[in-house]
Order: sequence, then structure tokens, then C-alpha cells
Amino acid sequence: QSHKIKIPFMPKNIGVLTSNTGAVIRDIINVSTRRNPNVHIRLLPVPVQGQGAAEKIVEAIQRMNEENLADVIILARGGGSLEDLWPFNEEMVARAIYASKLPIISAVGHETDFTIADFVADLRAPTPSAAAELAVPNIKEVEEKIKTLENRQKLALKKQLELKSLRFQKCMASKVYKDPYGNINEKYMLLDKYFKQLVTGLQNKVKDEKTKMVEQIAKLDALSPLKTLARGYSIITKQEHMVKSVKQLEKGDNITLTLADGKVPAIVK
Repeated sequence: QSHKIKIPFMPKNIGVLTSNTGAVIRDIINVSTRRNPNVHIRLLPVPVQGQGAAEKIVEAIQRMNEENLADVIILARGGGSLEDLWPFNEEMVARAIYASKLPIISAVGHETDFTIADFVADLRAPTPSAAAELAVPNIKEVEEKIKTLENRQKLALKKQLELKSLRFQKCMASKVYKDPYGNINEKYMLLDKYFKQLVTGLQNKVKDEKTKMVEQIAKLDALSPLKTLARGYSIITKQEHMVKSVKQLEKGDNITLTLADGKVPAIVK
């Protein structure tokens, strides 16, 4: 089954390998024309029984492939005895069918007849008329199916348009379209509010920091040695080192007195 070639859905050319006389070709033409009058039947007459029939069938299959004469091939003959059908049991015919690049429908004998060609072919038909039905789709059924699909497509498109229209109307009725600047104004007012809050917060922060700074300055001023000097005290230094005890001084030492309004050199007596 993995070697079977799919029969094309809408073939334009049907290649028929059978006798050019008899009911087989007439049945195939009648059925094919009834189902699709636009299909083209290309007949390569071959002997379907007797000596040399197998060779002629092989040549016809090869010619159909080499010249690409059809989209699908129908290999057919009417009923008969086992001897009459024997060309379709020949190995060379089986190998030619297997090697064919064009799909082949086998319609050999009656429904109860089986040949090796039936098993090698891509599709077996019980009769030549059935082979024509399998190869040629009914154009009226195809047209009806196309119309059904067109109607379904139109309904689906109409439904999509209705849904899109409703969505469009909903969008147009929204606040964004009715008052496009409303949202911008709201955001602007909110931004202005946040800006004022930020400015107020910064001003309060600066005010608080100024208050803290004044307090710190007052504390530093209270601890400043200049305040102490203003009350009449002085600072004694000897060689730029502060003198904190009389033990650091000796008679004749040069010292400096720092007062509130200046410095005075002195000598320890």
C-alpha cells in the first residue's frame, strides 16, 4: 500500500488502455462524459488477450509515462476465461504497472475476476464503468459542494462583519472617542496635583532642615570658646600649644594671651 499513487481528484486527461472495439471503451466514454463532459479521453488501443498482448500493454504503459499523455490511466477489458485474462497476470505487465509514474486504475474482467495487475495497480475497479466513475468526479456534485462552501463562506464572512461592526460601534461609543481630551485632562490634573504635592513636600523639608540648622548653630554658638572669651576669660598658649596647667610654665617663658578682641604676647615672671 505504501507504493500506491493517489488518484488525482480532477483529472483533465484520462488515458485508456484497452481494445478500440467493444463495449469497454464505450462504457468508459459514456460514464466519463456524463460525469464531466470537459474531461478528455485518450485511448491507446492494445490487444487485451492472446499472444503478444502483454508486450503491447507494457509498451502502451511506458509510452503514456514517457509522453505524459494522461493524468491517470485506466487499464481495462471485459470479462473472459482465465486464459483470456492471462496477459494481466504476466510479470512484465505487473512490473510496468509498478514502475509507472502515472497512477493506474485496473478494471480487468468482471467483479469476481482477479488478476495480478489488480493487486499491483494503484486502485482496482470491479468493472470498466466503475473505473470511469472512480477516475472522473461528478461535476454536478462538485459544483453543488462548491456552492455549499461558498454559502458557508458568505455566512461566515457576514457573521464576521457583524461582529466587527458591533465592536466598531462599541469602540466609537467609548469615552476615548467621544471625549479624546478627557483622559489627557484627567492625567494633566493628576500630574499637576502630584507636582504641587512634590513642591509642598520639598518646601516643608527645606523649612524643617533650616529649623534644625538654626538649632545646631545655636548649640555650636553656645559652646563656642569665643563666647567664653567675651565674658573676660583668655586662652594661654606656649609655642602654639594650649596651656592648661601652671606646671606647663616656667619663669621667663614666652606665652601668648588670646582675648576676645585680640592676642597679647607676655613673659612669665
